[in-house]
Amino acid sequence: MKRRKMVVAAGFCLSFLMGTLMNLLFIPGFEPHGERVHRHRHHENRQQPDADAPARLHVDELPPVLTATVGRLPELQRQIRERLDEVLRYRQRRAHWVGTGPLERRRLMDLEQRGEGATHKGIGKNNNYDQSQPTVSIATKSHREFTRESVLGCGSIDNVTNVQYLGSGYTKAVYKATLNSSFSVALKSVDFGGHDMENCVKKYGSSTDCYKLASFKIVKEMTLMESLQHPNILKLYGYCYQDNNDIKDTVTAITELGSPLEMIQLLQTPWEERFRICLSLMRLLHYLAHSPLGSVTLLDFRPRQFVLVGGVLKVTDLDDASVEETPCSPSSPSDCLMEFPARNFTLPCHKDHCEGINEKRNLYNAYRFFFTYLLPHSAPSALRPLLDKIVNSTGELIWDTDETLVHLEKVLDIYRNGHYLKNNTQTHKTEYKRVSDASIAAENYRCWPSYQHDGCLLSVFSIDEAIDVCESHAQCRAFIMTNQSTWTGHQLALFKTGAASMTTAPGRLAYIRLGAAES
Repeated sequence: MKRRKMVVAAGFCLSFLMGTLMNLLFIPGFEPHGERVHRHRHHENRQQPDADAPARLHVDELPPVLTATVGRLPELQRQIRERLDEVLRYRQRRAHWVGTGPLERRRLMDLEQRGEGATHKGIGKNNNYDQSQPTVSIATKSHREFTRESVLGCGSIDNVTNVQYLGSGYTKAVYKATLNSSFSVALKSVDFGGHDMENCVKKYGSSTDCYKLASFKIVKEMTLMESLQHPNILKLYGYCYQDNNDIKDTVTAITELGSPLEMIQLLQTPWEERFRICLSLMRLLHYLAHSPLGSVTLLDFRPRQFVLVGGVLKVTDLDDASVEETPCSPSSPSDCLMEFPARNFTLPCHKDHCEGINEKRNLYNAYRFFFTYLLPHSAPSALRPLLDKIVNSTGELIWDTDETLVHLEKVLDIYRNGHYLKNNTQTHKTEYKRVSDASIAAENYRCWPSYQHDGCLLSVFSIDEAIDVCESHAQCRAFIMTNQSTWTGHQLALFKTGAASMTTAPGRLAYIRLGAAES
């Protein structure tokens, strides 16, 4: 009995010892409460930023980094290195490098070597991690190597006025600013309170290195804006590097300013303007399919990635663009599967790459986000069969960008030259009196879709078309041929319910239905 008690006691002691050993070996790292409180008070005594300064995320304001975080830092270094390599690849792919000679190539090679050395050096310091020092010393100032001399720089934005926040995404914040009280631009910079920065700092504990990771997206976008010169790509006017609090050389891109796409508003605009947007988009996608860098796909293809500049569609967000073609094996058809919410496509595997996948992805996204909603509705009846064919062919990926653009340009030619109008040789139902240099001040009515929200302002190819429109509207008794024209050369006509308020207006022509002057 005594021996049995001794065995039980020994077993209990052994299990307690093993449990304690396991806890010592595998328990997650933690920080004593007293030390956390002490460090928190230490940070409270640090100098606070100016109350008027914009709120920013500082690593010193975060809880101390746990031991487990240190082991994740090489992953952050790897991501920074990958983004650096991506920008370098785009520089090497560029067909016509402006101002690049042997010296510039040498500087990029030196940058690459510095980046590799700094990465290995940073990894070696992980055991003595100090969050006040960057773990990766790929200098942010090296971003300067990626952008050629531009027109606008730091001096251009030192005294900007009318700064207005426009919006932000995962990485960037965009502001509108006025230069010299006359020229408006967009300023793009890393959003310190954005999704990418906040998640990165929470995970890795280094705001400096997380900023580098995020800022390479802006550098990539600037690189692509320089390399891809096209009327439907937003213009890069310049850039600026400035020290910002505890982060040196923060980058700001200075670009052309556009207005965001509002799809609900676009559905209410005249067909001619919606067609212009679709044509602009197709010209862009055709260029991207044959760009100097290769076939470029827009991985984040949504209306919010585009803006309108003077009615012309331009892509504004290129940080998620890619020229990488998907690799494949002829024996594995699933390698070339393109998945979309409504349907999927399997493309052929040619020379170990999915044939035309970048081009086809762009084209189908154009169909589902733009063509379906903007092309057919309220179009001239003679153009609808051709427009339906364009929509159906892009929705089935029957055509590539070349053929799609050919058909859209054909639509433009038909519309611009008035070939969509019926060859109507018969006279109109009503005669009209022409009055030169005249307009009608009041007597408006609304029609849809109109260029004027409180009146009926439509584009017409000719006087005959304007008369046809007037006779198709029950309330129309007169119309004014303005001296304004649209981008296709069509003239704007303002339709009226009467002509009692006629006034003098040089350059305009009034057409009044006979017998309607007193109505």
